[in-house]
Amino acid sequence: MMRAWILPVVLVLCGAVSAAGMILAGKPGAAAVIIVLFVAFAGVNSPLIFPRSVGALEAQRRSDADGRPVIFWRPGCAYCLRLRMRLGRRARRVHWVDIWRDPDGAAVVRAANDGDETVPTVLVAGRPYVNPDPAWVREQLSRSA
Repeated sequence: MMRAWILPVVLVLCGAVSAAGMILAGKPGAAAVIIVLFVAFAGVNSPLIFPRSVGALEAQRRSDADGRPVIFWRPGCAYCLRLRMRLGRRARRVHWVDIWRDPDGAAVVRAANDGDETVPTVLVAGRPYVNPDPAWVREQLSRSA
């Protein structure tokens, strides 16, 4: 759980240090801009922008019932963030599994990727796809609706 928050916390601390330096240099406006940018970047790299994660077994059970894809992800992953942003509101319809919180999810990803924890790995109808095109994932979502 804590590992997911390391990058956002480091970003906020770096922003605070940079802003403090700007304030000491007599540039409070620039300091405000710096801290806002760092906090925004930390927010984007935090688990907060992803829909609530479920366990791998629960996600696979739900996927079997409703046909929706399962996306295995981890915080701080630029490719996961790209997929999340490009899915937009549809991201809430997907079953998300944070591999840093769920050892079963990490095992599924390793099994699909020859031992590597490459994310995002999308499971559709029991078949894994590594870092698929977001348009393709949207298409899979429309098929499951």
